[in-house]
Amino acid sequence: MMMTSTCSITLQRFLLTPPPRSLRRQGRGQELRTVPMEVRCKSGAVPLMKQSHKFLSSLSSPALAGDPSATNRHIKKFVAASPKSVSLNVLSHLLSPHTSLPHLSFFALSLYSEITEASWFDWNPKLIADLVALLNKQERFNESETLLSTAASNLKSNERDFALFLCNLAESNSKQGSAQGFNQACVRLREIIQRTSSVYIKTQAYKCMVSGLCNMDQPTDAESVIEEMRVKKLKPGVFEYKSVLYGYGRLGLFDDMNRVVNMMEAEGHRVDTVCSNMVLSSYGAHDALSQMGSWLKKLKDFNVPLSLRTYNTVLNSCPTFTSLLKDLNSCPLSVSELLTFLNEDEVTLVRELTRSSVLDEAMVEWSSLEGKLDLHGMHLSSSYLIMMQWMDEIKVRFSEEECVVPAEIVVVSGSGKHSSVRGESPVKALVKKIMVRTGSPMRIDRKNVGCFIAKGKTVKEWLCQ
Repeated sequence: MMMTSTCSITLQRFLLTPPPRSLRRQGRGQELRTVPMEVRCKSGAVPLMKQSHKFLSSLSSPALAGDPSATNRHIKKFVAASPKSVSLNVLSHLLSPHTSLPHLSFFALSLYSEITEASWFDWNPKLIADLVALLNKQERFNESETLLSTAASNLKSNERDFALFLCNLAESNSKQGSAQGFNQACVRLREIIQRTSSVYIKTQAYKCMVSGLCNMDQPTDAESVIEEMRVKKLKPGVFEYKSVLYGYGRLGLFDDMNRVVNMMEAEGHRVDTVCSNMVLSSYGAHDALSQMGSWLKKLKDFNVPLSLRTYNTVLNSCPTFTSLLKDLNSCPLSVSELLTFLNEDEVTLVRELTRSSVLDEAMVEWSSLEGKLDLHGMHLSSSYLIMMQWMDEIKVRFSEEECVVPAEIVVVSGSGKHSSVRGESPVKALVKKIMVRTGSPMRIDRKNVGCFIAKGKTVKEWLCQ
């Protein structure tokens, strides 16, 4: 184990200090840790396991409020009693820049210190980079410097490992919005660029600086770094171009975004599904639905397939569409009916999506044994449209004389393990409501509550009656 006990002892002197007032208070003086709370997973945060949910809820209990010693004893007991996967799951969630529990993230250092004492612990430089960045965000610079010094000591004998650690450090600081931590990491990376002869290390260093600057909403500076790469005879990759185009796109600078797309193509980098989704996301974030529609049509010329994420991105950007889902008792029950409720731009977007192969990919099985539709990974809006398409599609299939009728029809909605509130699946609720309103014979599977099932012949009779 590379981490020494000396580091753990050094960390202990920081752990009994209670969170600064700014991290414990919210709004009009309300102390968050004194209020029983419901733990939710914010979009983008590391999903929590069931045991992780339970621990974080207990960490928020009034019994621990204002008592840092009791809190640290509670953390120590949790790590001692929990498997490696659960302890690291909690730590990763608290370290995430998207955590829904920023006030509890103060205790990430205390949790990490206890984890270093576990028999299963392996020193992980990426984890250290994430923790240092969080401490920088919280302006706990003494603690972050202690961890940083230890990491440098462990890695200084290996130039490549140390450079990659600095890359992780720059990325983590940029995602946490710590300009000071990001700039310091970049200074060290530039020192390595100057002295190393490794093209790989130089390329990785420039790549993370480009990405970090875009995370910090500085795409113009990131583009300058790309030009610097060319001067150094290093060829920028598709990752760098995607970072910059998305950096401009998030800021609504669409002319610059499209200029970078053209530049990327001129350099021989093909526009792919990931790139196109970045462009669509940028348009959607600024309510530019007509540009989004034009881009979807242009993808045909690029021969770029749409993806499930394309559905999520596009449909979540349609205000009229999403508003219909606020009342599942009255939302349209067919694609044709749905289109009558939408404005012109949204009609164009929905039609372009329904012409793609995403439904076919979601219908993961169609045989004599089973016909299965899998809604995993779909947001509520995407699940709704796919369900409407699916009912139209299987109705057409069943109407064909030579159609294979599966013995069983299955719709996989999920049970809510990855929902904002664990066990409460909005997609499952949507599917259930659609089944009830349409008089479908499909019911929740007793053996798997995340699925709806029915006999294939029964479903055929229902749709073709």
